[in-house]
Amino acid sequence: MKILLVRLSSMGDLIHTLPAVSDLSRMRPDVELHWLSEAGFADIARLHPFVKEVHAMRWRQWRKQLNRAETWREIGRLKSVLQRQQFDFVLDSQGLMKSALFAKTANAPVKGLDFNSARERWAALTYNQTYAVPKGRNAVWRNRALFAQAFGYEMPAEQRFGLSVPPEGRLKDLPEHYYVALHATSRDSKLWPQNHWLELLQKLHDGSGSPVYLPWGNETEKLRAENIAAKLPFARVCDKLNLLQAAFLLDNAAGVIGVDTGLLHLANALNTPVVGIYTDTDPAKTGVQVSPWAVNLGNVAQIPEAEEVYQSLLSCIRAKSEAV
Repeated sequence: MKILLVRLSSMGDLIHTLPAVSDLSRMRPDVELHWLSEAGFADIARLHPFVKEVHAMRWRQWRKQLNRAETWREIGRLKSVLQRQQFDFVLDSQGLMKSALFAKTANAPVKGLDFNSARERWAALTYNQTYAVPKGRNAVWRNRALFAQAFGYEMPAEQRFGLSVPPEGRLKDLPEHYYVALHATSRDSKLWPQNHWLELLQKLHDGSGSPVYLPWGNETEKLRAENIAAKLPFARVCDKLNLLQAAFLLDNAAGVIGVDTGLLHLANALNTPVVGIYTDTDPAKTGVQVSPWAVNLGNVAQIPEAEEVYQSLLSCIRAKSEAV
């Protein structure tokens, strides 16, 4: 059975789909799974070894250039590639009109969330078969429940992300023991005060002698990382990383501290000890998947102190060590 999964964006949405892919790999190993994703997030899909092939689309670029003939030629080429695969069916797990329209291009029956479950209800009217998945549950559970219904199995009791970083993501010359600080996020209101970062990272270094790596995604974030590193000689500003390289960095870290950002969820999916710092969002809705070595601190207008974050990370690292 050859299936196309449609989950286009964003980083967090793709990451929250991965446990459902792991369920599928255990319960239906006969399935050949392909994944249609936005090009900028396609490497997230490539982190799961059960995904046979990733098909990239560029709607974020195309929608700004719909008056250009080349845009429509690119869309046509993607449509041809998908139709040549002759999928048995398409599963749209995103539930948007955008994802539903691209699901239709594969020229195969489309399954997805029903009218009361989809994020954009009208998308459900385009599907050949729909399933009810209650709202109000977290995104990981909802994806797992959808997959279980679409493929006809009972959801496994144990949740696994099941990721593996491919060789092309490997970084050289990393020390054996280091931390990663995810200081950057999409909205300034979700940032953690710089003095808190300085206090926390100093505590981590004093306790272990280990360096702390500071990834960044744009020039503003790079400048923030450089400002932190200028005050802490053991802090290292990363080179520009692609998603696979960032995954390798996070996968091999002793621990990760981060604000509400996609890379925090990626570290969580890679089973690294993590502490999520929340200052303007509710972690019950957007937090990491909690485990003995993954916790969320803070909330809207509730900024956690550096000492609390430090002690929480140490507890997470101990818990992961004891579980190995």
